[in-house]
Parts: sequence; C-alpha cells; structure tokens
Amino acid sequence: MEKKSIQKLSTLSHEHRMAVFRLLLRRYPDEVPAGEIGSALSLRPSTTSVYLSALKDAGLIRQRRQGTSLLYQSDIDAMRELMTFMFSDCCRGRPDLCPPLAFPDSSEAHRDADRKYNVLFICTGNSARSIFAETLLRDLGGDRFNVYSAGTAPYSELNPFALNLLAAKGHDTSPLKSKNIIKFQGTDAPVMDFVFTVCDRAANEDCPAWHGQPISAHWGMPDPVKATGSEAEKKLAFQHSYAALKNRIRAFTALPFETLDKISLQDAVDDIGRTEEKETLH
Repeated sequence: MEKKSIQKLSTLSHEHRMAVFRLLLRRYPDEVPAGEIGSALSLRPSTTSVYLSALKDAGLIRQRRQGTSLLYQSDIDAMRELMTFMFSDCCRGRPDLCPPLAFPDSSEAHRDADRKYNVLFICTGNSARSIFAETLLRDLGGDRFNVYSAGTAPYSELNPFALNLLAAKGHDTSPLKSKNIIKFQGTDAPVMDFVFTVCDRAANEDCPAWHGQPISAHWGMPDPVKATGSEAEKKLAFQHSYAALKNRIRAFTALPFETLDKISLQDAVDDIGRTEEKETLH
C-alpha cells in the first residue's frame, strides 16, 4: 500500500495533474470526456492526454471508451485508500496531528427534523436552469427549504423563455433575479446544507470550499438557452429542462433526510443526478 500511495502522492504533486484530478472529483460521479477536461482547464489536447495517462497509471482515475471518445472518472476508492494511508500510516491515527476528516460524523443522521435546509443551485448564467430549480424546490418543498440560486457569470436579465414557462406553469416569478455566486460565499452568507450545480461549466470551475461543508452534487443537463431553430423548438428545449429538474426535485424532496447519514444522503443525491432524462413535459 505504501508504494502505491507514494506513487499517487508523487503524481498529484504536479500542479496541472492536480487540477485535472480536482476537476474530476468535482464532477464525480460523472464520466467526463478528455476534450471537455482540456477545454475547462485551457490545456492542449496532447497535454491533457499526458496528464490523464499519469493519473490513470497511478490508479487515481478510471478510463472508459465510448465510441470514439475516452471518458474519465475519479476513482473514489483509490482516494479513500490514500487518505487512510496518510492518517493511519503517516500520522499513526493521531487526530491531533492530521484528523482523517474535518467533517461531522458521517455515521450520524444529517439534520434534526425541525430545521429548514438551505439549498443553493448554481449554473453559469443563472437565467434558466438554476432559476427553474430554485422555483421548483420552493414550490414543491413546502416550508422545509430555504432555496437560492446563483451564477458564476450571471446574466443581467433572466431568460424570457424561462420566465414565460414558469408563469404558464403557475409559478410566481416576481422574486426571481440573477445573482452572482459571490453573494453566497461571504462570511455573512447563509450556511448551505446542499449545493447543486446544474450545468457542466459551473461544475468544472474551481470554487472555494463552502463554509459548513454542505453535501454537493452535479445535476447537469443541456442548456436550453443555447437551443436553436424555430421558436417552438426553443420552447421545447426549455420544457425538457423544466421537466427534468421537476422530476429530480420531486425525488430530492422525497428523501428521508432525518434518517439518512451523510454518506447515504450523498449517495442519494448523486443517484438523482444520474437519472436518465425520460421526464414528461407536464
């Protein structure tokens, strides 16, 4: 185990290899194409390939071929083994030297039954998908959630197709506006229980760690704002995004939060993000 762990640490000691690995950790459990990784980190294809090969050889990531594309996923079991090596072998299990996890006890239930959960949805523009998610959870979740949305590069105005669709579905759009993610990263910001990214670009960005260490997941889906064609075809793209998020949020609100430990809850929200988009358009 020591030899393998030293190889992993050596591989991660390179700044750009670490950046690739961190991106794949943020996107877990997604399998990410090599081209998307290179684009997100501004790397040339040949350089991206070299870094991915090194991480794969070290046992830190997995590779799978799909057609002509190579897809990559972080190997969480390998990461856990590395953390165990650092704590058990290097620190001899002494929590005063290097605590294994600076997190709450993951074997305990996530929250008590009486408090509300703070939930943040993030995308790049904060004009459609994250706005859909914010509105849907607010309306479907009753009084169990404080719901927010934000963008890493928000537009000045919400998308009119998104607003018209929400209004047609009977949602109140008056409180909605685009917000910058910075608003939720200060010391005076609400402490989040859950943070979800709903677009790949936002998930790929290396944001600071969230205060309170919320459960996070990636619920990526195509951007309806980029839909082309007739007005009817564009509206249909927004309908699909709305329906996909509605089904995911229904599944999220049905989770038994008070009885699930943190690891089980993390697995549950990851599973929701993996659901195939077979949603109806109601």
